[in-house]
Amino acid sequence: MRYYLILIFFLNCFIFNNFSISNENDIYKKIDLFGEVLEKINEEYVDEINQSESMDSAINGLLQSLDPYSAYMSPEIFNEMQTETSGEFGGLGIEVSMESGVVKVISPIDDTPASKAGIKAGDYIVKIENIQVQGKTLSEAVDLMRGPVGSSIELTIRRRGEKKALTFNITREIIKIQSVKADLLEDDIGYIRLTSFNENSSEQIENKIKELKKNQNIKAYILDLRNNPGGLLSQAIRISDFFLDNGEIVSTKSRQPSENRKWFAEKGDLTQGKTLIVLINYGSASASEIVAGALKDHKRAIILGENSFGKGSVQSIIPLKNKGAIRLTIAKYYLPSGKSISEVGVSPDIEINEEGEEFKIKSETDNQLNYAIKLLKG
Repeated sequence: MRYYLILIFFLNCFIFNNFSISNENDIYKKIDLFGEVLEKINEEYVDEINQSESMDSAINGLLQSLDPYSAYMSPEIFNEMQTETSGEFGGLGIEVSMESGVVKVISPIDDTPASKAGIKAGDYIVKIENIQVQGKTLSEAVDLMRGPVGSSIELTIRRRGEKKALTFNITREIIKIQSVKADLLEDDIGYIRLTSFNENSSEQIENKIKELKKNQNIKAYILDLRNNPGGLLSQAIRISDFFLDNGEIVSTKSRQPSENRKWFAEKGDLTQGKTLIVLINYGSASASEIVAGALKDHKRAIILGENSFGKGSVQSIIPLKNKGAIRLTIAKYYLPSGKSISEVGVSPDIEINEEGEEFKIKSETDNQLNYAIKLLKG
């Protein structure tokens, strides 16, 4: 029996080693095949090609075959991205991803050219200046949308529920992101609108809550996360903690043990347990979904609006030797309930479809906000 077990062990080792060698050989064969295809294209294709650009496209194709959020950034694009993260940049003011070969709008940012023009979350950009987007990489499409401040650009959009394509002419501007706005509604409802999760968002929200609390009559709060495409995980955790006394906020799971983490709330609800409504829509993504999902799971807030976007993955920017970088999905977010946000999103407790084109405080056309106010007023 002992020798039999030893024989099985060595047979398993032999099979595993052979499998590893076979798998490695298959990879080298594929690399050789890729080189052969590139050579044939270079020799036989009807037009002369730029081999460097072809290689960039191949790298990007590999990454985008994984998911819509992984991508290759050339040194030029990576440098531009680092410039844009300063919070003030030239552009249209939209957060985008790639889906089925076309650019999909995650969310237009408040008070930017895109939102003012009427671009909506979930819109598909099929043409940029009459250039078909189909077949281009996300980086190439984004590059086409870039241009000098003050210059105009034409976008052709396909929208859910619309039979015909829509055309928008938009003028590029310097984008200044003001992530937090607040107001007192109906004399006793604190309204806080958060448009993105940047490095100062939690501090701004904390200050706004303190200002609103000066009104002794305040009885409830509305946290508006509509059309908020997300941002920094650290800010999502801290902002969730403002409304919780304890419990898990979010966890991440990855192939790398170092990326498997859980974050918990600390005692101290800044709003002292007062009634809270969180507004979400299809443009609420990533960090917005973490906040809404955590508050829903802990039954701390009523979630009102539409199902959120469903971006529940963590991307890391990994620099490369050529001074470019790759954006790679390294983990997924999980809510306290254990549910993943990816491609599912957060469902509202009360579903109210949006009708207004813009989210303006005290707007008569903002039926979601007005419904929330009526609910709180009883």
